[in-house]
Amino acid sequence: MKRKLTLSCVLIGSLALGACTMTDTQRRTGTGAALGGAAAGLISGEWGWAAAGAAAGAVGGYLYDQHKKTEDDAYERGARDAKSR
Repeated sequence: MKRKLTLSCVLIGSLALGACTMTDTQRRTGTGAALGGAAAGLISGEWGWAAAGAAAGAVGGYLYDQHKKTEDDAYERGARDAKSR
């Protein structure tokens, strides 16, 4: 029963995050928080660890977003340089 409730919460959270208009940063941070909280909650079974997992997931999602932005900027610079030659 507990597992079904957790999986239902994860599904509802992912649908809620996907349904609204969010920036990439908000979406990636929210997704990281949801996945981190769900994973820690499933592993430990305690809400305190789930909250810590959500916080760690949010940080991970934010850092991933910053990496993707840097990667996209580098790609755009490379494409502009190639066109200018």
